[in-house]
Amino acid sequence: MDIRLTNTLSRDKQIFVPIDPGRVTMYLCGPTVYSFAHIGNARPPVVFDVLFRLLRLKYGEEAVVYASNITDIDDKIIQEAARSGRSLKDITTTYEGIYREDMRALGVLEPTFRPRATEHVDGMIGLMTRLEQLGHAYRTPNGLMFSVPSMPTYGRLSRRDRDEQVAGARVDVDDGKRDPADFALWKASKPDEPAEARWTSPFGEGRPGWHIECSAMAAAALGETIDIHGGGLDLIFPHHENEIAQSECAHGRPMANVWLHNGFLSMDAQKMSKSLGNVAHVHDMLKRYDGETIRLALLSAHYRGPLDWTDALLAQSQATLDRLYNALRRISSAQPADEPPPAGVLNALCDDLNTPQALAELSALAAEANKADPADWPRLRAQMKAAGDLLGLLSKDPEVWARGDEATARRIDERVAARLEARRSKNFAEADRIRRELEGEGVEVMDSPQGSTWRRIRGLGQ
Repeated sequence: MDIRLTNTLSRDKQIFVPIDPGRVTMYLCGPTVYSFAHIGNARPPVVFDVLFRLLRLKYGEEAVVYASNITDIDDKIIQEAARSGRSLKDITTTYEGIYREDMRALGVLEPTFRPRATEHVDGMIGLMTRLEQLGHAYRTPNGLMFSVPSMPTYGRLSRRDRDEQVAGARVDVDDGKRDPADFALWKASKPDEPAEARWTSPFGEGRPGWHIECSAMAAAALGETIDIHGGGLDLIFPHHENEIAQSECAHGRPMANVWLHNGFLSMDAQKMSKSLGNVAHVHDMLKRYDGETIRLALLSAHYRGPLDWTDALLAQSQATLDRLYNALRRISSAQPADEPPPAGVLNALCDDLNTPQALAELSALAAEANKADPADWPRLRAQMKAAGDLLGLLSKDPEVWARGDEATARRIDERVAARLEARRSKNFAEADRIRRELEGEGVEVMDSPQGSTWRRIRGLGQ
C-alpha cells in the first residue's frame, strides 16, 4: 500500500517514504485565535485529518506524530483586544476553545501536539539568535529582520521571481530594512501595545513575527526535518517560503521533505472575503447542519482543487449521508466481520487523497448493502464502517441519525402517529395529506403490518 502525494516543492506526485517509519511526522499551520474560524479555515484540518488517519492505518497509531499549532501572538489579536477592551489571554483562550470544539464536531482527531506560540517564545528567540550569529538576520530600530539575499535558494517553493517576491511579501514598515524582500523575525514593542504582548529578548522588548513561530514550534514538537508540512495555498508565499528560509538557514538541513497545500474555497463562486460579507463561520453553520454534513462537503472535491461552498453542496452532502446511514441502518442488525477498509476506498485515498473517488466507492458499498442478502450483511457493515473511519464519517448510530435532532424527531413522530390514526379512521385523504407534508420535509413514511416508521431521505430544516 504505497501512499502517493503531490509535493508542492517538486511539483510532482511521489511515493511517500518517511524518514523513520517508526516516527512519521506531520505539521499543519493552525489558526490565529482572535475570532471564529470560517469554513475556509476548516478545509486544511479536515483534509489533513484524513491523511493523519491514513498514515496511522499504514504505520500504526503510535508511529504517527502530528502537530498543529495555535497562533496566540499576532497583530490581529492585539487589534481585537484594542477594539473590544478584552485581554489578549481572554480572547485567545475563548477562541481556541471554540475552534477546538468546532473541529471536534467536524470529526477532526486531536493532533498529537497542539503547541501555542506563547509557550515557545524562548525557542523562537534561540532560533533568531542563531540566525543572527550565522549572518542571516540583522537588527534595526524596529526589531530583527531576516536577510532574504543571504539565502540564494529563497523562493524555490513558490517559484516566484525577485519582483514577485517583493510584491507578494507582507509589508514590514521598517526604516532599517536592507532589502525590500526582507521580513520581520522580531517586532519591537509599540507604546500603545499591552504588556501581555511584550517579551524581553537580546533584540529588545517586543514579540516574535508570525513566520518564526511555526519554524520554532515545528522543530520543538517534531524535529529539525519533518516528513510532511501542510497548509492552504495562500500560505505558500510568504509564510511557508519564510519558514523554509528560517529553518534551513538555522539548522542547515531541509525543514520538510513533502509540502502539501489544499486549494481555495469560494462562496457561491466568489472568493470568501470579510469585505464582501460572505464569510461563513463554522460555529454558526453547526447550528444548522450536522458536523458530518459539513465534513463530507469539504471532502467532496479533491483537496488540491478549488471548492465552491453553496447551499446546494450542503444539501447534496446531507442527502448523501442520509443514503449512507439508511443503508447502514438496513444491515445494522448484523454482527460486523473483521474486515479491512475496502480496497477501492483505500486505493483512492492512497492516490493523493482522492476523497471524491473514495466517497464514490463508499456510495457503491451502500448501494450493494441496500440489495444484499443477510448473509452478506456482516461483511458490508464492516467495510462501510472501516471506510467511514478512514474518511471520518458514519460515526453515529444509524437510528440516531435517522431521527435527526430530537425536537424535529418528536414532531415527525406525532405527524406519523396522526397519519396512522387517520388511516384507522379511514380518513385516507387526511392520511395522504400528512404523507405529502412529510415528503415535502424530506421524510419517507414506511408502512408495515407492525405499524409505520419513517426515515429521512434528504436534509431537514434547511
